Amino acid sequence: MSRRRRARREDLGLSKGEFAILRRLDTPAKIQDYLFDLKQNFEPNGDACRPVRVVLRERNAHCIEGAMLAGAALWVHGEPPLLMDMRAEHDFDHVVALFRRRGFWGAISKTNGAYLRWRDPVYRSLRELAMSYMHEYSNKREYKSLREYSLPFDLRRVDPAVWAAGEKDAWDVPERLEEVRHFRLVTRAQARALTRRDPFERKVAALLQYRKPRQKLRKGSS
Repeated sequence: MSRRRRARREDLGLSKGEFAILRRLDTPAKIQDYLFDLKQNFEPNGDACRPVRVVLRERNAHCIEGAMLAGAALWVHGEPPLLMDMRAEHDFDHVVALFRRRGFWGAISKTNGAYLRWRDPVYRSLRELAMSYMHEYSNKREYKSLREYSLPFDLRRVDPAVWAAGEKDAWDVPERLEEVRHFRLVTRAQARALTRRDPFERKVAALLQYRKPRQKLRKGSS
């Protein structure tokens, strides 16, 4: 597997048109804007982790799909394709793509809500970066749920034929992310003392960029 500093089209296995899109995304901010413009993947056919090629074609994504696309674009422009996993309690995990500027960490993120999005490169450590998501990361019962963050995971450890050029779900990536060392953000005592979001925060958190499509009721269903 290639570890070259800049990914060529052949390294990713993409078509000329697919690669051209990534070539245009030559800054983290441009990558983030592209992800913002993608519709949300609500996984209508069940859990999915679609490769970059499929995301480019379908023009929608959820967090890890967006993070893989961001990683591919970063690699094309000479930056390592790094992901960070954030684990939550009684809630969904969140995955972001990492980048550094002058020694400070930032994050590129695909999410449908207002809070777990882009982070400017102003964080001195990954813990600092992860903590920036702490207050707003909450579950359906309004409890703050973020508990752990991972070391950076280099996508080049997985064959790009799986996560970039594939047509089937790239489950190898989340499985490998699970194996990466994670660190606790709060102690158990601190977690027990966390407050729930107040009513105003709950109202703001209900704002979504893309509305979830209504599911058609099947005949005889309740």
